[in-house]
Amino acid sequence: MRILHTMLRVTDLEVSKKFYTEILGMTLLREKEMPHGEFTLAFLGYGDESDNAVLELTYNWGVDNYEMGNAYGHIALEVEDIYATVERLEAQGYKASRPPGPMKGSDTVLTFIKDPDGYPIELIHQKISY
Repeated sequence: MRILHTMLRVTDLEVSKKFYTEILGMTLLREKEMPHGEFTLAFLGYGDESDNAVLELTYNWGVDNYEMGNAYGHIALEVEDIYATVERLEAQGYKASRPPGPMKGSDTVLTFIKDPDGYPIELIHQKISY
């Protein structure tokens, strides 16, 4: 068994695709309209679906608002240089929740940003292993 994808419902598919591809560097792997169900699916990721878990964005036609709920946590992305990444994201208008820094009681350096629908994205600084 393996994880195939995580699905998020989005209110503007084009804005969300732009965020995940242009801002976070994912690739649009495939997209499919489902006219009978009145929704569109877009699959994005950092590698081919045969080898990597991907993100599924679901746009339900005509829906422009969702409640976040209290069970959703976040999507975590490892970044090579969290400080440069946050600087780049903030220059593009995406505010980090706090300056990157260690998580309390840990040496893991992280911060959070939000996607266009308000979903938290955790950015974790890549640990160097020698």
